[in-house]
Amino acid sequence: MSQTRWSDWLSHDRHRRAPALRLLLTAALLLLSAAPALAATPAPPVYFDWFEYAGHDAAFETPLPAGYYRNPILAGFHADPSIVRANDRFYLVNSSFTYFPGIPVFESVDLVHWKQIGNVIDRPTQLDFDGLNVSRGIFAPAIEYHDGVFYVVTTAVDSGGNFIATARDPTGPWSDPHWLPSIDGIDPSLFFDDDGAVYLVNNDVPPGPPRYEGHRAIWMQQIDLAAFTPVGPRRVLIDGGVEPAKNPIWIEGPHVYKHDGWYYLSDAEGGTGPQHSQVVLRSRQVWGPYLPYAGNPILTQRDLPDDRPLPITNAGHADLVEGPDGTWWAVFLASRNYQTRHYNTGRETYLLPVQWRDGWPVILPAEQAIPYAAKAPSWMQGDASQAPSTGNFVDRDGFDAPTLGTGWVQVRVPKQAWADLSLRPGTLAVHPLPENLDTLRNPAFLGRRQQHLRFEASTDMTRPAAGVAAGLAAFQNEAYWYFLGARSLGGDRVAVFLEGRDGSGVTRTLATREVTASTSLRLQIAGDEGRFAFAFDTDDGRGWQTLAGDVDGTVLSTDRAGGFVGALLGPFARDERALRSN
Repeated sequence: MSQTRWSDWLSHDRHRRAPALRLLLTAALLLLSAAPALAATPAPPVYFDWFEYAGHDAAFETPLPAGYYRNPILAGFHADPSIVRANDRFYLVNSSFTYFPGIPVFESVDLVHWKQIGNVIDRPTQLDFDGLNVSRGIFAPAIEYHDGVFYVVTTAVDSGGNFIATARDPTGPWSDPHWLPSIDGIDPSLFFDDDGAVYLVNNDVPPGPPRYEGHRAIWMQQIDLAAFTPVGPRRVLIDGGVEPAKNPIWIEGPHVYKHDGWYYLSDAEGGTGPQHSQVVLRSRQVWGPYLPYAGNPILTQRDLPDDRPLPITNAGHADLVEGPDGTWWAVFLASRNYQTRHYNTGRETYLLPVQWRDGWPVILPAEQAIPYAAKAPSWMQGDASQAPSTGNFVDRDGFDAPTLGTGWVQVRVPKQAWADLSLRPGTLAVHPLPENLDTLRNPAFLGRRQQHLRFEASTDMTRPAAGVAAGLAAFQNEAYWYFLGARSLGGDRVAVFLEGRDGSGVTRTLATREVTASTSLRLQIAGDEGRFAFAFDTDDGRGWQTLAGDVDGTVLSTDRAGGFVGALLGPFARDERALRSN
C-alpha cells in the first residue's frame, strides 16, 4: 500500500477506527516517510580488534633439510607468476582479476624469501571492475625491466583490454594504463632484443576460423615503447600449439628469451586444469620459424596417478629467469588438491630450477612430482623460514599500523572508503555498505587468502548496531560463499547466524542462535579440506561454541565454483536497514 493510500484510508470519515489503531497506523506512516532519510544516514561502523589466521597443513610439517626451501613459494591464490631480475633483486607479479589493490608486486634477493612491496593498480582511478564477476579483470601480467624502467603489460578483460604500466621504482607509484587498443587477445609479454627492438607477444584467436574449441595462436608485433604504439606487421608464431595435428588447446602465456644465440618461445598449453603444461620452441631468428622441443612438455603433472598422496596439479604458465650464478629458474602456477579435484587455495606460485639439456630448458622431467621441498639457490640468504608466504604459521593482524597490510584485498574497486584504521587506533573500523557478498560491485568485505587446506581464521569485533550484520566471510566468488555474522536483537542479545550461497542463486540461512554478548564477540571459521566449521565465543567462560559443524567446504573450491581464483577470509559488514524498512 502506497504512502498516499495510507493517508486517504486514515482520513476517510467512513472508516471509524479505534484511536489506538489510528495512532499505530500514523506511526507506521511516519516510519515509511522516514525510510529514505534512514537509508541515507551512514550506519555506525563495526570495530574489529584483531584478525588471526593459522595454517597447519600436513605437507608443511616435515622439517626442511639445510639449504632447502618449501613449495609453493607463494601459497594461496597467486596465479600466473611472471618474474624479472633487476638491480640484484628479483621482482614477481601475479594475476589479480577483479581484486583491489591489483597486480601485487613482490621482491626477493634469493627467489625463496618474498615480500610484497606494492601493487601496480593501487588507485581507484586506474580501473573499474563493477559489473564483472570475480574471475574477469586482470589476466596474466608480465613484468620486464629495461634501461631503468619497469614495465608491466597485462589484459584487463572486459574492462579496457591490453595495457602497459611503468615505474622507475617497483614499489610505485605505477603509471596509469597506457592502453593498446589495436592489440586483441590476452596474456601479453614484452621481449627486448639485443638490437634495441622491442616486441609484444600474446595469445589471440587464430588467423582463420578456429578449427575446434580452444584453438588459439601466439602472435607477435614490434612496439614503440616511447609512444606505447605497436608498429609493423603482426604475425603468428604458433598456430594451435606444438603438435597441431592433435588439436592442442589454449596455447597462452607466451614469453620470449634469448640464450646462446637462440630465441626461445615458451608457452602454457592444455588449459589451466589438470591437463595444464608448459612447452618450448626455439629459432635462430626472432620471427621464427619456431621448432618445438622433442621432449615437450617441459613441465606437467597430468601423467601422474590421481590417488597419489598430497597431490600437486594444474602445473604450467611458467616464466624463466637467470640467477647471479648463471643458473636458471622457473616460477609457475600449480594447485594443491584434496578429494582428487578440489582446491580452495587456488592456483599458487612454485619455484624449480631449470636444467639446460642439449640446448633446451627443462623444468621437470616427465612423470616426476613437483617436490614440496627442493634444494635452494646457492645464494639463498639465511634459513628457509618463508612465513607468511608459505609453510605452517600463525599470522595475527592487530590493526595497529597506519595502513592496511599488503595481504588484504577488496572485491572490485571501492567507490568510497569504508575500511578505516584511524577512527579508533588499534582497531579496524568497517563502515557497513548495503551491498551483499553476491553483488557485482564492492561490498564492505576485506579478505586475505586461504593458504592452507587446514586452517582457522578468527576475529574479535564489537557488537553491531541495530540494522547491521557483521562478522567473518569465507568468499570464493559472488555465487559461492559463507557469512558467519551477528545481528543485535536489543539490549545485550545477539543473533549469531551462518548464511551461504552454493551456486544455486539463493542465499540460505544455515544456522542461527540467540546469545548474550555484552560489548564484543569472537567468531571463527575453521577448514579441514572439504569440511568447515563455524564457531563463536561470547567471553562467558565457555570458550568456542560451534554454531555449525561439518559444513560443505567444497563450496569454496575453484573446481566447483569455476573461475581462476582461490578463497578469501576476512571481516564483512552489511547495512540491512533499507531492507528492513521495506
